[in-house]
Order: sequence, then structure tokens, then C-alpha cells
Amino acid sequence: MVNLQQLIDWRREFHQFPETGWCEFLTTTKLAAYLTDMGFDVRLGNAIINQEFVRGRQQATVDAGLKRAIEAGADQNWLDKMDGYTGLVAIFDSGKTGKTVALRFDIDCVNVQETDSTEHIPNQLGFRSQNDGFMHACGHDGHMAIGLGVAQWIADNKARLNGKIKLVFQPAEEGVRGAAAIAAGGIVDDADYFAASHLSFCADSGTIIANPLKFLCTTKIDIRYHGKPAHAGASPHLGRNALLAAAHAVTQLHAISRHGEGMTRINVGVLKAGEGRNVIPTTAEVQLEVRGENADINQYMVDQVMQIAKGIALSFDVAYETEIMGEAVDLDNDEELVELITELAEKESGVAQVKPTYAFNGSEDATILGRRVQQHGGKAIYFIVGADRTAGHHQAEFDFDEKQLLTGVNLYTALLQRLNG
Repeated sequence: MVNLQQLIDWRREFHQFPETGWCEFLTTTKLAAYLTDMGFDVRLGNAIINQEFVRGRQQATVDAGLKRAIEAGADQNWLDKMDGYTGLVAIFDSGKTGKTVALRFDIDCVNVQETDSTEHIPNQLGFRSQNDGFMHACGHDGHMAIGLGVAQWIADNKARLNGKIKLVFQPAEEGVRGAAAIAAGGIVDDADYFAASHLSFCADSGTIIANPLKFLCTTKIDIRYHGKPAHAGASPHLGRNALLAAAHAVTQLHAISRHGEGMTRINVGVLKAGEGRNVIPTTAEVQLEVRGENADINQYMVDQVMQIAKGIALSFDVAYETEIMGEAVDLDNDEELVELITELAEKESGVAQVKPTYAFNGSEDATILGRRVQQHGGKAIYFIVGADRTAGHHQAEFDFDEKQLLTGVNLYTALLQRLNG
């Protein structure tokens, strides 16, 4: 049986050095070392990443993250094998006929400064974030600990397992940026079953949500306008105003007609532009997201965004470009796995209740991996492992009930016993 204290130790180790998406270099090297010692075939870099589908990876941010990781002692031997891309897949092959099961655990943090409050347990016990401006405020440190706990159980029980098990430690979940590149890399195409989960979020300790519903498709888009500078007083007519173009784009984007056949969302979260108060602005950037209840509705929103971006550029005589920065799809959990997780959770001593459904009404890029498996004939599920929390996700005071790490491990290992036993 996996030891709870070991899970807690792993979680706290990762909590101290949070790394943002596509910058999880120290995190990946630590995971690689642990999993190699357990006997797994560890694959990194181009072996699991299709670079064409990498979303929202900014080289300057990556370079800064790599520098920080090296200064913190990241193993250069592992860094050399990563091709500049974080995340890994650890593979156990029993050598015996059986099912292939893929499990996904996300590894990135959020850009949040951890609280200095003396009431905060990580401050009291000395495992707070050592990276200013970054924090594991979404439970991904716990997800990694669960993943390592599952790996340790596999290593301890390998003689009685069959088939293959793939543990996907995915980068850049925040902003739904990482799963598309791993899915397109093909590493889960042979999976008969896929499972992923989230700690806490919308459920407290003792509760499992077996079948979250209404995962929204989403696309994160940046629009960049490029104008022409001119003196704002003497010759404004010679300029091409990128700021005004972007401002008009924002109002038109929020005026997109909603779809009559399902839920839609749009939000412009960032608008930045200009160089100086007396210069016609030559650069502007709009960062936005759309969501839709299904792929067709989400694509309708994307098409409308692209049309507006183009029309505004023509209207203001500026150049423009768009870039997809992240994406996730909808996911319908397969009934076989819903029933199995329900059955296993009801037998787990740490679980008091199993809720059959919950309206998720958000986005998670594990759905891309799940849908990839389904498209290749496999079955998929995403479920919630409840855990009490001190504050909401992505808040500076966030912490969670660490005892639920063991609940997560027990559910996954029970699942593997049924599918690979």
C-alpha cells in the first residue's frame, strides 16, 4: 500500500518550486528521476511532443524558466533529453497481453503570489513557494504526488499486472496549452482506456464526482495589430492607429451574437497598446477566449472572432495576425468507466458519497487527450476527487486536505487492478 506520508512529502517538494506552463524544467527532471528509479521507460521532448500543436509557448518566458531551474539544481542530463519541451510520459510494459491504459496528471502552476499569512499551512510548515509570483494554487502539486504514488504501486505490483500503463505528466494545463501537442504526438493513440481527474475544485473531502458534465470547448486567441507611427499633433493623418483598431475590435467581439443551439462565452482579458502619448500607436494586442457547449458552437465563435479581426484590420488599414494560444474540447465520459469509478469509489474507505453528475461548465485540456483516445476506439473519463480547501483555486491562500492524496491513489490503483489485473 502506498504511504500517505510519502505522498505528502512529494506534494510539498513540488509545492516549493512551482513552474508555469512550458517552463516546468526542474519539475520534469525530478519526475523523470523518480520514475526512472521505479523502473519506468521515461520519454520526453520530441518523443511525446508534436511541436506543430504547441500552444501559448513564449520563448522569453521559457528561457527565464530554464535559467531559474538550472540555478535551482535541475539535472542537466535530463534537460539535454527534453529538446526544450517540458512534461514526460512514463511507460510500464508488462510484456503480457492486456489493455493499454493512459492516466494523465498535470504539472504546471499558476501565476499567483503565495500569501504571507501566518495562518497558511505552507508558511507554518516551511514548504511555501520559493518562486515569487508563482504558486501551486490549483492542486497540480497534489496531482503529481498522486501520479508518483500510482507509479510506486505499479512498480510494487508489476508481477501481477498485464498490458501497458502510460502515465502522462502533462505540461501547461493552465490556459489549456499543453494537451494538444501531446495528443498530436500520438503517445495515447493505442490506449484502450484513459482517465484523468482533479483534486478539490467543486467537491469537498469524502466526495467523488464520477461523471462531470458540460465540459466547454474553448479556444484562446491573440490578435495583434501593426500600424504606422506618426506625430500625434503635426501629422496624425500619416499614422495608422493600432490602438483604435484593437479598441473597436474589443467592442465588436463582445457583441458577437450568441448561438441559439447552446451555451457560448467570450471574454477579452487583456488589451495592451501604444508606445507614447504623443505618438500614433503602432502596436496593439488583444488576448481573448471563446467557449462553446460543443465543437460546432465553439467553432462558430472562433469564426466570428477571425472575421472581426480581419474586418477591423481592413477598416483601419493596419496589418494583423492571429495566434491560437490554447484549446480544449468537450468530453462525454464513457458509461463503462463512469460505472466502474462509481463502484470503486463506493468501496473506498475515504469516500462518504459519490455524486453521479455535476455541471462542470468550464474547460480542461485533458479533454483533448480523452477525445483522442475515444477517436481511436478507446474509452475515457474525467472525474473529481473531493478535498477540503482553505480558499478557492487560483487564490493566494489556497491549500487542500492532503489526506485526499491517498484517496486519489487508491481510486487509480483500483481502476488499474480491474483493467490491467
